[in-house]
Amino acid sequence: MKSIARVFGITTILTLVFPFTGCSGEKEEYDYYLSDYDEDILRPPSGTAEAWVTIIGGDVQGTYYVSPTGDDGNPGTSSEPWASPGYGVSQLSSGDTLVILPRAGYSRPVLAGSKNLGSAIELGATSYLRIENIEITSDNGKDFRDGITGIDGLLEHVVLKDLYIHHVDEFGIDIADVADFQIIDCEITYCGFGAIGGPAGVYGGLRNLVIDGCDLSYSGHYYQGKDGSNRPYDRPDGFGIEESEGPIEIRNTTSTHNYGDGLDSKSSRTWIHECYVANNSCDGVKLWGDSSVVENTLIYGRGDGDDEPTPWAAIVIETAKNNAHIELTNLTVDDYLGENYLMYVQYSDEFRNVPINLRITNCIFSSRGVNARVWLAPKVNPEITYNLFYFPKDEVVLEHGDDTYSSGDVGDLGDGNIYADPGFNTPAWGSDGDYHLKSSSPAIDAGDTTLAPSTDLDGKARPQGKSVDIGCYER
Repeated sequence: MKSIARVFGITTILTLVFPFTGCSGEKEEYDYYLSDYDEDILRPPSGTAEAWVTIIGGDVQGTYYVSPTGDDGNPGTSSEPWASPGYGVSQLSSGDTLVILPRAGYSRPVLAGSKNLGSAIELGATSYLRIENIEITSDNGKDFRDGITGIDGLLEHVVLKDLYIHHVDEFGIDIADVADFQIIDCEITYCGFGAIGGPAGVYGGLRNLVIDGCDLSYSGHYYQGKDGSNRPYDRPDGFGIEESEGPIEIRNTTSTHNYGDGLDSKSSRTWIHECYVANNSCDGVKLWGDSSVVENTLIYGRGDGDDEPTPWAAIVIETAKNNAHIELTNLTVDDYLGENYLMYVQYSDEFRNVPINLRITNCIFSSRGVNARVWLAPKVNPEITYNLFYFPKDEVVLEHGDDTYSSGDVGDLGDGNIYADPGFNTPAWGSDGDYHLKSSSPAIDAGDTTLAPSTDLDGKARPQGKSVDIGCYER
């Protein structure tokens, strides 16, 4: 999986460690510098269903061209390109492709912002637009807010692909209302307020949003040229959005080392699958909406190596919708920190008396800390089958209203539930772990084939043995 097994080249490593200076202490140079609100921000027009507008970085074929060595007095051809991406975008019509050329020797152009500019790219009520292969960052740590902003209208039929957005003060992508919006193979890291987020929408919020193959990590580890300790927002998420109609699909995506939550969705019809959510300071996955599903996902490392007890959990489910339906299937969930619930459902006072339906199948719940059971409110109607529980430092595994279940009682929760050490290769906390199963694991062949996805987190076919394995990995 591309986003999980991401291989960093040496240039990217240097950017993460030395974001704005090279090894000699000199300032980083960029292709295009953005500082003027009227002239420098890219404000693309809409295309049509038959003639999309495309903005793409790299040495490719297009209608018009922008180059660091160009001139805005030129005609914008490949031999006589424009100089400013903002000017080039302003000349586009339906069906046009603007090629933003990088410096010689590079494959992706860099847009670097300063002077507290609101964003590099500003989307109004835009439709039929594709933006691809562009890097957006701040100009050597100068104040620069969002990478891409789209909060002032409905965005329809938009594709963002192969973007690298990093070291911005607020959001990497700041959106409110979308319908058919795809974020594909993007790396969005070191954003002060979060990788993807935004205000509540006025047109139904986020609808038909797909996030695929992305890295949404290290939110809050940067703000205004510093390490993020100076940021005004204390819980920046990898993905954190307000109430929406959905559907939202997040797949093949990594969300790690965020100072807030990994994936926090207030949308109905959220589907999270084949994701890697690890070492976030606060909640791992948080669901607020009806008809939401999480499957084939690894969640571990709450607290990111900080041993101070917190109120956060690996999984949080809280919804105001009566009789909402939530499903968790083939998850691997591990917690080391303890001193709070591994998972809690309908815990807050405003949700505690709201009835919901919860189905949990083929999941591993491993809680290696003290006082870290699973907690379900009395009104939760659970269907819990074929799961493996391991809570070596807590007498109680699960609490449901007035009922508690110990290690010897998990069979009473439903068919196929077992209590045992899951046998992970290398469990971790604050660092990378290996949660594949050892050959001796009791989770092997112990799951329910009926509800299991056809492949595991690695893309391996299920089942490999007599039945599917419990957890996100099939051995």
